[in-house]
Amino acid sequence: MENKVFHDRFLLKNEKIKHFFRIMKITTLLLFVGILSIYAEDSYSQKARVTINEKNIRLDKVLTEIEKQTDYLFIYNDKVETDQKVSVKANTKPVYQVLNDLFKETNVNYSMEGSHIILSNRNEPEVSFVNTPLQEGKTITGKVQDEQGEPLVGVSVAVKGTTTGTVTDINGGYTLKVTNPNATLFFSFIGFLSQEVELKGQSTVNITLAEDVKVLDEIVVVGYGVQRKIDVTGSISVTKSDEILKQQSFGALDGLKGKASGVNIFSNSGQPGGASRVMIRGIGTINASSNPLYVVDGVAMDDFKFLNPNDIERVEVLKDASSAAIYGARGANGVILVTTKRGLTGTGVKISYNGSVSMSTMANYIDVMNSEEWMEAFMIGQANANKYQGKNYSLNVKDYFKDPNLFTSDGKPIYDTDWQKEATRTAFSHNHQLSIQQGGKDSSVGAFLNYTDQQGIMLNSYMKRLNAKMAYDAKPTAWLSTAINLLVNHTWGNEAEETGGHQMPRRSMLEMVPFMPVKFPDGGWSNSTSISDELGLEGMANPVHVLKTQERMRYRTQIFGNAALTFHLAPGLDLKTQFGIDSHFDKERDYSPTDLSNISYPNGDARIKDINMFFWQEETYLTYLKTLDKHRINLMAGLSWQERVFRTNQSQTKGFTDDFYGTNNMGVGTLPEKPGSEYQKWSMNSYFLRAAYTYNDKYMTTLTGRIDGSSRFGENNKYAFFPSAGLGWLMSNEDFMKDINAISNLKLHTSYGITGNSEIPVYQSLAMMGSGTTLINGSLVPTAWPDRLANPDLKWEKTYTFDVGVELGLFRNRLNFDVSYYNKKTKDLLLARPVPYHTGYSSVMSNMGEVTNQGVDILISSTNVETSDFTWGTTLNMNYNKNKINALGENNEDIFPDPSWVSGPQTILRVGESLSSFWGYERLGIWTEEDKAAGRIPSGQIVGQAKRSAEKKVLGKGIPDITGSFINNFRYKNFDMTIDMQFVLGVDVLQQFTHSLEDRFGLTNGEKAILHDAWSPSNPNTIVQAIRNGARDGQSSELDSRWVADGSYLRANLIQLGYTFNPKMIKPLSLSSLRVYFGVNNAFLIKSSDFRGYDPEATSQGDNQWGQNMFFFQYPKPRTFTFGVSATF
Repeated sequence: MENKVFHDRFLLKNEKIKHFFRIMKITTLLLFVGILSIYAEDSYSQKARVTINEKNIRLDKVLTEIEKQTDYLFIYNDKVETDQKVSVKANTKPVYQVLNDLFKETNVNYSMEGSHIILSNRNEPEVSFVNTPLQEGKTITGKVQDEQGEPLVGVSVAVKGTTTGTVTDINGGYTLKVTNPNATLFFSFIGFLSQEVELKGQSTVNITLAEDVKVLDEIVVVGYGVQRKIDVTGSISVTKSDEILKQQSFGALDGLKGKASGVNIFSNSGQPGGASRVMIRGIGTINASSNPLYVVDGVAMDDFKFLNPNDIERVEVLKDASSAAIYGARGANGVILVTTKRGLTGTGVKISYNGSVSMSTMANYIDVMNSEEWMEAFMIGQANANKYQGKNYSLNVKDYFKDPNLFTSDGKPIYDTDWQKEATRTAFSHNHQLSIQQGGKDSSVGAFLNYTDQQGIMLNSYMKRLNAKMAYDAKPTAWLSTAINLLVNHTWGNEAEETGGHQMPRRSMLEMVPFMPVKFPDGGWSNSTSISDELGLEGMANPVHVLKTQERMRYRTQIFGNAALTFHLAPGLDLKTQFGIDSHFDKERDYSPTDLSNISYPNGDARIKDINMFFWQEETYLTYLKTLDKHRINLMAGLSWQERVFRTNQSQTKGFTDDFYGTNNMGVGTLPEKPGSEYQKWSMNSYFLRAAYTYNDKYMTTLTGRIDGSSRFGENNKYAFFPSAGLGWLMSNEDFMKDINAISNLKLHTSYGITGNSEIPVYQSLAMMGSGTTLINGSLVPTAWPDRLANPDLKWEKTYTFDVGVELGLFRNRLNFDVSYYNKKTKDLLLARPVPYHTGYSSVMSNMGEVTNQGVDILISSTNVETSDFTWGTTLNMNYNKNKINALGENNEDIFPDPSWVSGPQTILRVGESLSSFWGYERLGIWTEEDKAAGRIPSGQIVGQAKRSAEKKVLGKGIPDITGSFINNFRYKNFDMTIDMQFVLGVDVLQQFTHSLEDRFGLTNGEKAILHDAWSPSNPNTIVQAIRNGARDGQSSELDSRWVADGSYLRANLIQLGYTFNPKMIKPLSLSSLRVYFGVNNAFLIKSSDFRGYDPEATSQGDNQWGQNMFFFQYPKPRTFTFGVSATF
C-alpha cells in the first residue's frame, strides 16, 4: 500500500514533466509525417505505377482502372471524347508513361496537378485548374456538394471565358480570385450535370450538383448477376443501407418496412426478435408458405429475421415475373436479394463504429377496471341475474368481498393492482457495430462485429445477438477472381409466449382481477385461487409470477456463407461457380416452476427441444456481356443443386418435487411424456438462363427460363418449366423527346411470366402410415395403419403474372414517378380433396384452387426545396391490392381453417372473398324487455343478451387494400431530420379479446367502458351486452360483428433528428466523419375508435395465411427512444 501511495504522489508531482514529453512526442511525430507527406507528393507522379493490359477498350474504362490502382482523380468535361477505343499494355508502368502512350495518337491533352489529372482537347485553350497567383480582384469562396449533402472532391470551378480556375478540396471547398465581380463561374464534374452561376457581386457561392442520369449507369442486382437499371424490364425496388439503418431497428425486416412499394411488412409483435410477416403484392397461396425467398449474397437464407441490419449494403426486391422467374419454383412470393458489406473499394483502410442506446416504454394501455369499478360491475351483474333470470343473489357487498387478506371489514379493497404496469417495464437496450474495411490493388477484406442487447417491455423478455462477419475478395490473376463470405451469428434470449390462448402473461395481465396483489405481505404470490370460489373467477396465473420465474429460453447458432470462383475466360465472358451453406442449431429450454397456478400441471413442467437445419447449394453459371456499337447483350445460363435437411428431438416431463434441476435433469420428473422426433429432407436441381438485349439505349427485352425439379412433388410432376418475357422502352432517349425539357426520364416496361411455389411440407405426395400402440390382452402392442393416400400427380402451385409500368422523371429528376399495375393469378393451389369414405380415407392432397391478386404499386419521390443550406425531399410509397379466391375445387365448397373455438370456425375460405376473411354472426342489437313482452326472444336467450343474425356471414378481412409510407427528409446545414409515416387502409381486425374483456366479464377483469356502455333499461341504444358475471348467469359469447373493428391506422414510424459534425472540427479526434442522432420509433398511432387493443397490426395465429390481424391477446409494441452515433476513423 505504501509503495502504491508513493507511486501515485510521484505521478502527480511530475505531471508537468509528463505533459512536456507528450507534447514533444506529438510534435516530432507530426513533423515526421509532414516531411514524408511533402516528399510523397513530390515524388508520387514518378512512383505511381499501374498494370493494365487491354485491347480495343473504351478510354473511360482505362481511366477508371487507373483511379482504382492509384490515388489519382481524373477531371474533364463532356467535350473530352472518352468513349473512343484505345489499347494499352502496361506492366507496373508509371502513370505518366501510360498517359503518354494513351494520348499520343488522340486529340486529348493532360496535365498532372498533385493528385489530379486534368484532361482537355488539344484544339482548345488549356485551362489551368490550379489556384491562380494572387492578383487584383475579388476572392470567391464556396462549397460544392451532391444531392445527399456530401462534399464533392475534384469538381472543376472555372471563370467562364478565361483560363482561371481551380478544383474543390477534400471538403468540397474552393477559393478563387476573379477580376470581374459579375463573372460567371462554371462547375463541372463527371457524372453530374454542369452548372453555371452568375456572381452578381457575390463573394460566396455554394452549389449542389445533380447527378446526370444519362451519364451514370446505375447498376441493380438481379438474379445471378447485375444489370444496368435502364436495361431492366421488370419491377425491382432498391433500398440502400443508410435507409435501412436510419430505422433504428434491431431486425433487418423492420429496417426495410415502408421503403419498397408493393412490399408489405407487418410487425406483428413487440417482442425482442419477434416475427414479422412479409407480403409482396398480396398472398397467393393457402397451404404453402407465403414468405418470399431471401437470397443473401447469392445463397438462400432460411430465416431472414436474424440477419444483422448493420451488415446490409443494399436490398433489391424482385416483384414481377420478369425479374423473379429466374428463381422459378421459389419465386412466386417474390424474391428479396440482399447484398452485404464487403471490403473497401479502392485502396486504404476504413474503420467505422455505429452504436446506439435506446429506451422502450408501453405505447398505450388497454383501459380495464380498477378494484372499485370491478366490484361495482360485479354487483350490477348480480342484480341483472336476479331481475332477468329469477336468481336470488344477495346484493350486499360484504357477502362477496369479505376475504380479510383482500378486503377491509366494510368490503373495501385493500389492493388496487394495475397488472399491465406491473407486468411491463421501461426497457433499456443497446447495439454496437464495429466495421474494418481494407482495400488494395488486387484484393479487399471486410471484418464486421456486432453485439445487440434488446430488452423487451414485458418483464424478463430479451434477445441478445453476437454476430461476426468476414468477406474477402481477391483477383490473384487476370483470369481469376475469388470471393469468400462467412457469417457466424449466435442469438439467445427469454421469450414470452405469443401464440394460442393459454393463460400466458400477455393474457392474464389484462384478465387478472385488480384486487389481487402481486405478492402478499408474507411474500407469497397471488393467483385466482387466492380467494374463495364465491366470485366464480376463472383460473388465472399471476402474470408477474410467470414472467419472473418461468423460463422460455431460445438459443440459435447460425453459420452462413459462401465461396465463389469466377473465371474470366475472355473479354465479357465469365464462368462463376459458387458453393454456399446455411446451417443453424437451435435449442429450446422451457421450465415452469412447481408453484405456478394454472400453468404447470402437476407440479412443474420441463421441456427441451433441439433443432438442426442444414442447407447447401452449388450453382455454376456462365455470363456474357458485350457492347457492339448500339447493341448491348447480357446472356447468362447455369445450373443449381440444393438440399435441405431438418431434424428435431423433443422430450417433456412433469411432476417435480422442487425446482432445483429445471431442464437439466429431465429424469427427476415423475410424469414423463412420450418423446418426439422429426426428420425432413428435400432436394432440388435446376437449369436456368436469361437473355437481355438493349438497342441504342432505347429498346430492351429480357427473356428468362428455369427448369426446376423437386423431391417434394409427385412422381409424375417432379419437374416444371418457369418462363418469362419482358419489354422496355426508354422513350426519353427518342429524338422526338429531346425538346421536352421538363422530362428527364420516361420509360415504359411490361412483362409476363410464370413462377412457382415449392414451399410445401415434405412428403405430401406420398402415402403415409400412422403408428401407435393398442392395448391387447392387457399389453400395449405397436400398431400401424394407412393414414393418407398417395398422389403421384401432385404438382407445383404456379403464379401467372402480368406487369406493366411507367417510370417518369421530371425537372432534372427532381420529381419522379414509378407506377406499376400487376395481375397475379395463382393456380393449382394445394388443397385437401375429399374422397369416398369406402376408401378408408377422408381426403387426399390435390391441386385444385385458384387465387388472384391484382393491384398497383406507386412510388413518388421529389426534391421540394434545394439550396446550399436547406434541402427537403419527400417519398411516397403506396400499394393497392385486391385479393380474391377464384376456385376451391370441383364444387367450390367453403373451407374452414383454424382457429375454431367459442362459436366454431372463425375464418372462412370462400370463392369470391379474400383470404383471411372473418366468419361469424352479425350483432343486430340487444334483446330488450319489449322484445320479451312481444315474444320475439328465441328460446334459451334472455333480456340483455346480444341479438344476432340467424346465419353466419363474412364480417371482414385481415389483408389490407392499401398500405404505404410517407417519408420526409430535411437538411439544414449540418442538421438532418426524418419523419417517416406509415399508413394502412381498407382492413379489419378480429378482436378476439372481446370474448374475455367484455362478453365474459366476472370470470375475469373487463374493459372499463362496459360500466357505461353495457345495456340497461336506462341505456337501451347500445350493442354491448348487459353485465353478467358468469355463464350460469346468462353470459353469451359468440364471434359476431362486435368483435370486428376497422384496422386502418396512421403511425409515426420514425421521427429522427441528426447532426453531422464539420470534418475540421473532428479532425483532432482522428475522425473523418461523425454523426449523432436522436429518434423515436412508434411515436404515435392514430387508429379507429372501435379498435380497443394495443395495436391493430398484430396476430396471435402464427404465420397462417388466414391469421393476419386476428388476435386474442398480444405482446404490446413499444415506443422506443434512441440515441446513436456513427463515426468513421
